[in-house]
Amino acid sequence: MKLNTEVSDVKTLDHGAPQRSRTSQMKRTRAANQKVPKWAYLLFIILAGFVTYRLLQHRAAEIKTAQPPARPVTVAKAITKDVPVYLDEIGTCAAYETVQVQAQVSGKIIERLFQDGSDVKKGDPLFTIDPRPYQAALDQAKAQAALDQTTLKRQEDLRTRKVISQQDYDTAVANAQKSQAAAEAAQVNLDYCYIKSPINGRVGLRNVDVGNLVGPSTPPLVTIQGLDPIYTDFTVAENDLPLVRKYLGGPNVKVDTYLADGSITPRMGDLYFIDNAVQPGSGTVKVRGVTANADRALWPSEFVLVRFILDMLKNATLVPSQAVQVSQSGTLVFVVKPDNTVELRAVKPGQRQDGDLVVVESGVKPGETVVVTGQLALSPGAKVAPQPYAAETSGTLQSRQIGTSKSPTSYE
Repeated sequence: MKLNTEVSDVKTLDHGAPQRSRTSQMKRTRAANQKVPKWAYLLFIILAGFVTYRLLQHRAAEIKTAQPPARPVTVAKAITKDVPVYLDEIGTCAAYETVQVQAQVSGKIIERLFQDGSDVKKGDPLFTIDPRPYQAALDQAKAQAALDQTTLKRQEDLRTRKVISQQDYDTAVANAQKSQAAAEAAQVNLDYCYIKSPINGRVGLRNVDVGNLVGPSTPPLVTIQGLDPIYTDFTVAENDLPLVRKYLGGPNVKVDTYLADGSITPRMGDLYFIDNAVQPGSGTVKVRGVTANADRALWPSEFVLVRFILDMLKNATLVPSQAVQVSQSGTLVFVVKPDNTVELRAVKPGQRQDGDLVVVESGVKPGETVVVTGQLALSPGAKVAPQPYAAETSGTLQSRQIGTSKSPTSYE
């Protein structure tokens, strides 16, 4: 029984070997029949490259979408210009000359020859005091002077003949001189009856009318003020005195006077006077300028704005004042680079100037572009979409920091 089993196993092994051989042969035959062509590999590579490109393109779009858009800002270029070093003050005008016309002789006013508030020139008649008493006194003095002159000539003839004494001759000389002086005094009193303007100016409201009795002790008849040129009085704080003394006496020291409402063109005048002491109560120093006023646009006691110009800065760098930002770390500006990204820079600002400009002493070079508006949305390196800045200057002269031009000024 055991022998049969072994024989059966051998048969089974003998039959299995050919079966496996046939299976392997069939697989090799199928693999040979199913060989992939080369164009399929090429197609696969192209498809794989296209898919990779699309994925990269999508990724780039996502990155671009994630970046913030360019910020809209207005920009201006730093410019160079000669600008003043100045102090802005408030002052008042004062008449260049003030004369209170007073009667020099007593008498009744018989004529008024001017209109209240009119302009007069030196020598124009104003009042006439009754001249008859003074004319009579002059005639009497002239008659006495003529008599004394005749007496003197007679005494000279007698003296040449040695008929009179020296004392009589000296008395005749003295009497002639005295009578001549009396005649001249009478002429002066008569001239005082015709009151004339002593200066060029404008008369005020008269204090007397025709028929009033006036004299040296009565109040002034009228006041005349000279308005061309005119003084500008103002004060300088003692804290500014070192700066004033630095430039005092220089060729560029000027006093610029103008009205707050901008109704007149600012008028450049000269420094006339600066006080020699600080006022104890106010801590200020009195200063006076003198300015031409041919059109009478400035009036005495009128409040005015004054720019006390001390010197001129040559080729100063200026930017719009809005471009300068103040932070805890100091004053800063955003500078636009050629690739439209911004750079944050620390600057040292100077005085503000007309036309909404401010001097930049350091930090910005002429020709560089700075951001004027839109700084709140910026950070260093941010992309911007710049637009030219246009500043409208004020039509009033409430502050000379705003300027005098009424038309907009463009900075490109």
